[in-house]
Amino acid sequence: MTFRYAVCGGVNTLLGLLIWYLSFHFIFNRMVVDLGFYTFESYTLALVMSSSFSFCFGFILNKFIVFTASNLKGRIQLFRYFLSFAFNLTLNYFLLKFLVEVMHWDAFLSQVLTTLVVIAVSYVSQKYFTFKTKHA
Repeated sequence: MTFRYAVCGGVNTLLGLLIWYLSFHFIFNRMVVDLGFYTFESYTLALVMSSSFSFCFGFILNKFIVFTASNLKGRIQLFRYFLSFAFNLTLNYFLLKFLVEVMHWDAFLSQVLTTLVVIAVSYVSQKYFTFKTKHA
C-alpha cells in the first residue's frame, strides 16, 4: 500500500506542481485579484487552481488504486477526504504565505517545500482517517 501511495501521490503531486507553475506564470501571470475584503496573490490563485485538480484526481487514485481494502462507503470516504483536503489546503496556504511574504522566498520553491510537508500530513490522515478499514 505504501508503494502504491508513493507512486499515485507522486504522480498527483507532480501534476499539481505543473498546474501550479503553469497557472502562476501563464494564466495568472503574477496578477493580483482584489475582492474588496481580500486580495489574492497569483501564487494563491495558482494554489486554488492546482488544488482543485489534485482533489479530484487524488481521491480517484486513493480510492481505486491505493486504499482498495477500505470498506467504508464511498460517500463517507469522499466526505473524509474533503475534510483532510481542506485541512491540508489550509496548511499549504499558510506555509506558502509565510515563506513568500515573510521569508521572501521564491514562490515556486516555497510551493515545493510546502507540498513536501503536506504530503507527510496527508499520508497519515488518508491511512488512519479517510480510508481506514473497519474491523468486524
